[in-house]
Amino acid sequence: MATQSTQSTEKPSTDTTLTDRVTAMLVAQIRGGSYPVNARLPTEKFMTEEYGVSRTVVREAISRLKSEGLVETRQGSGTVVLAPQRYETFRLADGGDDPALGVIHILELRCGIESEMAALAARRHTAAEMQQIKRAIKAMDRAVAAGGDGVQEDLAFHTAIARATSNPHYPALLGLLTRALEDAIRVTRGNEARVDELAAQVRDEHQAICVAIEARDPDAARAAAVRHMANTAGRIQAAERSYWSGPSGQVAQRLAKTDLGAVLDGSPRMTKMKKSKIAGR
Repeated sequence: MATQSTQSTEKPSTDTTLTDRVTAMLVAQIRGGSYPVNARLPTEKFMTEEYGVSRTVVREAISRLKSEGLVETRQGSGTVVLAPQRYETFRLADGGDDPALGVIHILELRCGIESEMAALAARRHTAAEMQQIKRAIKAMDRAVAAGGDGVQEDLAFHTAIARATSNPHYPALLGLLTRALEDAIRVTRGNEARVDELAAQVRDEHQAICVAIEARDPDAARAAAVRHMANTAGRIQAAERSYWSGPSGQVAQRLAKTDLGAVLDGSPRMTKMKKSKIAGR
């Protein structure tokens, strides 16, 4: 069990570092005009070979570009560069010397959003949407059982709830917050995976939200979501200082400086990225 937990918290850190580099280089290329408006980005296969990274890294980088409003995926056209008009950003407060604070800021932000999403989903969900929420919980269980971190599956669970609100702004807002949410979930799940009891608590909290939504009980769904966010914050605050000395601390520090926003403005030109830059050589 301990071996699996160590692997699940260290491996994402390597992928995250590579994803950061690929994302930064693609952003620079788009802003620099190497990929002009309406141009298609290269295929996943081309980028994995060109940049020397896995498809997972490439997909995560593209996901981040979408959340920043730089690209969109069009059927039959692939990933296309959007026309920027203005740049808007929302900066989270810096957590200073407390690495947990950046994570707490995200959890506080999520609390109001997630609680109302759960309440609306309880009122409005369709049978198909309820099945998506349940499938996301099962996917989390499978990911953890296989030794994974369950980050993407956890995010999918909350996204399924957002869709079940029948309010298109909720999924759009989660899309905007995607990178920060992924980082926050990665840190919290990494901490929780180290102790079986904590992992079980998280599973029970997700299940409680699901049960309340299925029962069409908005008050219970809202309370379950608030409880989940509060308990997650408590688990983060109780984490030993040693937890913040490795990869999780690096992700937490990035969270404290995260810019959340849509890039809708023009940008400068840049040359082609090389594999050596991605590898940090």
